[in-house]
Amino acid sequence: MHAVIISGGKQYRVQVGDVLKLEKLTVEAGSTVKFDQVLMVGDGEATQVGKPHLEGCVVTASVVEHGRHDKVRILKFRRRKHHMKRMGHRQSYTQVKITEIIA
Repeated sequence: MHAVIISGGKQYRVQVGDVLKLEKLTVEAGSTVKFDQVLMVGDGEATQVGKPHLEGCVVTASVVEHGRHDKVRILKFRRRKHHMKRMGHRQSYTQVKITEIIA
């Protein structure tokens, strides 16, 4: 069984046992999170699609850890203007493991 959920403005296709890195959630490591914005649930032969969400469908996940992605280096350069600006960015994430899909 798989489902499509929304978290942090992005859509993810998940199955039980998947480990995802989502946008940072304000929960502690080791706790559980319930995603109630489920767009679609399918089990191979039957598929349910919401308009826009499915009522009564919940995807449960456990929080594994919090962390930060690798640094992305940004370079802004304007030729012939004596201008060069170097920046970096590290995005925070929450790693979760999908434990249950209730359709």
